[in-house]
Amino acid sequence: MAFDFGTRRIGVATGQQLLGTGQPLTLLPARDGIPDWDAIGHLLDEWKPDLVVVGLPLNMDDSENDMCARARKFGKRLHGRFHVPVEMVDERLTSFEAKGEVMASGGSRDFGRHGVDDRAAVLILETWFRQQ
Repeated sequence: MAFDFGTRRIGVATGQQLLGTGQPLTLLPARDGIPDWDAIGHLLDEWKPDLVVVGLPLNMDDSENDMCARARKFGKRLHGRFHVPVEMVDERLTSFEAKGEVMASGGSRDFGRHGVDDRAAVLILETWFRQQ
């Protein structure tokens, strides 16, 4: 299972390591980066992932920024609350690529309602699969 952490929305995807593919699952609302932890708990209970990956939005020069610290904190809270293994994955350009996919499939520029964050989570998960 993968999470694309954001301050307003968190994209979620699931996938199969054997196939190396992911599928968008849902978009979770967040308030200043704070998700509905019960909703995340329900997803983890339902899907029972072996591992959770969280996107790390590094700068293009490999340096970290404020969102990296927030994404790491989110990952640590996932691990602490739900006792699942969590790995961070470089997610540079996944949101940009996901926006391109939405536009290419006829979506509008109102990205918040059209699955950019859950598609970015798919790209994060597939990046992790390729690195294994």
